[in-house]
Order: sequence, then C-alpha cells, then structure tokens
Amino acid sequence: MAIPGGVRTPQRPLLLLLGLIHIASSIFVVENSTGTSCIMANFSASFFMNYSTKSGVKNTTFDLPQDARVLNGSSSCGKENASNPILVIGFGKGHTLTMNFTRTTKSYQVQLLRFTFNLSDETVFQNASSSSEEMSVESKTDIQADIDKKYRCISSDRITMNNVTVTLSDVTIQAYLSQNNFSKEETRCSRDTPSPAPGPTTHPTTAPLPTPTRPPTPEIPSVSKYNVSGTNGTCLLASMGLQLNITYEKKDNTSVRRILNINPNKTAVNGSCSPQVAVLELNFENSTLIFRFGTNATTSKFFLQGIHLNTTLPDAKKPTFEAFNNSLKELQATVGNSYKCNAEENVQVTDSFSVNIFRVRVQAFKVEGDKFGSVEECLLDENNMLIPIAVGGALAGLVLIVLIAYLIGRKRSHAGYQTI
Repeated sequence: MAIPGGVRTPQRPLLLLLGLIHIASSIFVVENSTGTSCIMANFSASFFMNYSTKSGVKNTTFDLPQDARVLNGSSSCGKENASNPILVIGFGKGHTLTMNFTRTTKSYQVQLLRFTFNLSDETVFQNASSSSEEMSVESKTDIQADIDKKYRCISSDRITMNNVTVTLSDVTIQAYLSQNNFSKEETRCSRDTPSPAPGPTTHPTTAPLPTPTRPPTPEIPSVSKYNVSGTNGTCLLASMGLQLNITYEKKDNTSVRRILNINPNKTAVNGSCSPQVAVLELNFENSTLIFRFGTNATTSKFFLQGIHLNTTLPDAKKPTFEAFNNSLKELQATVGNSYKCNAEENVQVTDSFSVNIFRVRVQAFKVEGDKFGSVEECLLDENNMLIPIAVGGALAGLVLIVLIAYLIGRKRSHAGYQTI
C-alpha cells in the first residue's frame, strides 16, 4: 500500500479487514507531520499517448503499475491560507501523476491533474527521439465533491492533455479529511447512473415482448465552427455538422439503434495542441466526443487519426457506453491546405458506433490567421460532379448531332431544285 514512509495509522487495520491492502497501486495516502491523513485516493489509471521516434510518431499504452507510490517530498497536506493539498504519485523511471486540490466553504476539487513523463524510459517509450527529455502535460478536471464527503465515480473518466489521454476508473478520492478515513457519505459523478429502486414483485408473463421501433431519423445536424488554439496559435480549425449512430442492447435484451445530432448551442468545446497531435474535445449532455488529428511527416498530410466517445445510455443494459478507434485515416489533406466535403461522410469507429459528418471543412497544424487554406475536395464531391458533367456533355452532344442533321437535310433540299 502506498503510504508515505510506511507509517501506519489506526485506520490501517480497517483497510486490511476490507481487503484493500493487497491492491498496492490502488490506495494512496498523504499524511501530515503528526501522522493524520489529509488525502486518500483509490483508483486505477491507464495512459494512452503519442511520442516522436526517428521513424515517425508512435503510440504507447500502459497502466499505473502495482508499485506506484506516494512521493513524500513532493506531496503535502498544505497550509491554511498559504498552500493547498497535493498528491504526487511516482512510478516507473521518473514518471509522476499529480493532483492539486482546492476548496471552497462547501466543496473541494482536483483543480489540476498533471502527468510528468521521462522519455528515457525504454520500457514505455521505445526508440524515442528525445530520450533524455522530461515533459509535463496538465488539465483541469471535473472531480469535485462536498466537504466531508468522498468523491465516487465508477465510470471511466477520460482526461485529454495534448498528446496524452489519462483514463481514471473506479475512483474514490477525498481531501481535507476530518476523520482520518474515507467518509461514509459520498458525492457521485454525473457519469454514474444510479440503478432504479426495486419495485414490487411481479409475476412473469408469457406475452411476447413488443418489437422495438426504430426511432425516426433526426434532421441534418447544424453546422458549427470549432477552433482549437495553443501557445503557438490555432492548430485546428473545423466547420461541420455531427451526427452519432450508436447501437446497443437495452435492459430487455433487445437491440436498438440511437441516432443523435450534436447541438452546437449545448456543446462545450475544449482541445489541445502539440507538434504531432491536435485534439478537439466536445462535451454535451453528459457525453464526451474527442477527435484526434495526426500528421504524416513523410507525405506532409494531416488526417483524422482517432475518435473517442464516452456517453450514458439510461435504458441500456450497460448504461456507460464507450467506443474508440485510434487507427483511422479519414479527412486527409496536405498540411497547410484544408479538407472539404459537402457530401455526407460516414466514419465507422467500431461495430456499434459511427459518426456522420456533414458539410465538413477542416484544417490541422498549419492554420494562418484563423482562416482556412486552399481547398482539397473529397472524392465523394468529385464523383458527384461527374454526374452533371456527364449529363451536360451528353446533352451538348445531342444538340450538336441534331444541328448537323438539320444542316445536312437543308443542304440536300436546296440541291433538288435547278434553275431553268
């Protein structure tokens, strides 16, 4: 168990009885000089990130290991009116995951999550081009709870920070502890959907279940413009309408397809920029949709590399729906130009999830003056243009044939009469 200095508090036997002591990487405790706990955290974490190698950009995925530990010298309970509590977890060869806490009179929160990684760790970053470089990424979080209550979230919480995505799962966190242990009361995250209270016992029926009806297809979604900027200016400019197609199993074991238009007026836009990755994050109706754009240094092309969706489906057998694909090659164009497609495009993310994109125009990495560059049309638009061109050509040819036939007929008519 990750306890600073290995000091045991009177509550540690209780943790043993609860069977938690064997999960070495799950429980992290920060104590003050008297041995009183001020922060307790119990969670698992996984990391997905891109990094540069001599042969190009490479992906890596790893979990918070069992031997992760609280770093005593960096963690702190804070001082009233001077500093705030901070939890610093160390693992691997120089990697740290840091949570900075703040509070108000009624609540506390993880105001900032920071991940520092060392590219010299060959076990994680093989053939990294900057093997001696230590880097940090950070992001605000929505981890928040009432004072004297623990924060509880069973659902996965994906936090995107530039080229890094940290996924926290089965989270229990509490800061500003008053009883030296987790409170019995809790604040649940919005992603968790409580199970409905059991109703009265009913007798099973032999009547067949009604055939589920497919919901009517929504209208074409509204087109909105999205802008993602970093320290060096805009790295992603996009204009598009978005429609989600989700297939899932309901609580009555029937399969249903849900079609959802994203309303720009009810969507919060976030994102991040790095030399190799541009991320657009859309938050709406307790859902998060992430677009990850990458670049190919060899071809000087940018493209839609990944799509992640995390949403809640109240009528589903598993209310938390998550789907992602980081191996896409969609919406490609030369860096410095913009990709444009007026036709509807369908991007299949997984077997159960796809995204319909309407009237899209997008440009990543090299955006000058917050304006789109030269257009590269999609193949669908080019094919659609062939039809009117072919029809127009056929009509022009038909008119030409009729005109020639008319002239020939007229000439023969005059040749039948001779002057006497």
